[in-house]
Amino acid sequence: MAIARLLGGEEARLFLADRPPAPHRPAAVLVPIIDHDGAVTVLLTERASHLPHHPGQISFPGGRVDPEDAGPREAALREAYEETALPAERVEIVGRLDDYITVTGFRVTPFVGVVTPPVSLRPDPAEVASIFEVPLAFLMDPANHAHGYREKDGQRRPYFAIPYKDYYIWGATAGILINLHAVLQGEGPAARS
Repeated sequence: MAIARLLGGEEARLFLADRPPAPHRPAAVLVPIIDHDGAVTVLLTERASHLPHHPGQISFPGGRVDPEDAGPREAALREAYEETALPAERVEIVGRLDDYITVTGFRVTPFVGVVTPPVSLRPDPAEVASIFEVPLAFLMDPANHAHGYREKDGQRRPYFAIPYKDYYIWGATAGILINLHAVLQGEGPAARS
């Protein structure tokens, strides 16, 4: 996993030890980059507080790959529409990042998509508390990249984080953004479409 390579050494071993063994359940997310005139942002969501898994966490639009989806790409676009009302026809998929294995056993396939404004977004209250944008330059600045540790089952587990204003972007979402940074800097495998 590319994110483990970015951690390196003992942290990479701890990170990989935290992932469940295969098979993993397929999921996909859209990394929506909005091309505003003069300002490029990344669209993120805050998950609803009543959800049983990851309530209140910051995430990309996305979810499980359903049997009726043609594949992960279609699942990412479908989920983005369901969660934020982002129409697929306003998104140009420009690449795919490395899969990310979550501690909950999902293999998340991230698709990077450029969104052409204007778009009228609205959160689905069943899943999303809010929708917000973060400047891409902020997210790609290594000075804003942090990592920490959490204790679980007596084990010290590393994770990435990118704090932004009142939002704490961490876990899989931060890991995917760090992977995007590595790809853009030529440090990771090239994004593929």
